[in-house]
Amino acid sequence: MPTKRSDSDKIVESSGNVFRDLGIELTADEAFKVEIARAITRVIAARDYTQKDVAVILGTDQAKVSNIVRGRLETFSMERLIRYLLALGINVDVHLSQTKDRRKVLPLAKGQPVRPDEGRMKVHASAAACG
Repeated sequence: MPTKRSDSDKIVESSGNVFRDLGIELTADEAFKVEIARAITRVIAARDYTQKDVAVILGTDQAKVSNIVRGRLETFSMERLIRYLLALGINVDVHLSQTKDRRKVLPLAKGQPVRPDEGRMKVHASAAACG
């Protein structure tokens, strides 16, 4: 039964990242896997595939497709998810760029290197590309 919203309920605008909004910080690898799974899910919906249809295309079983659609990605590597996208006819383009931190990794006193800022992963998925 749906619950009624009271006047005291506070509506907060999303940051655009549901995980951050819920206080969950994902690693770059986890966030990338989530984006790939979202692209796979969009393909399934846009093409009206069943999970069984997709399992046949990917050469796997329906349970694994279900796990992807439900975001249960712990057992999937990024490489495997990318292979699944390719099998579904989706091109995967990789763009590499320098971080804003342009420090070189040079030895300092006592042999300690300076670490540049860690890079990030970002997915630019066109909705049309996944349909």
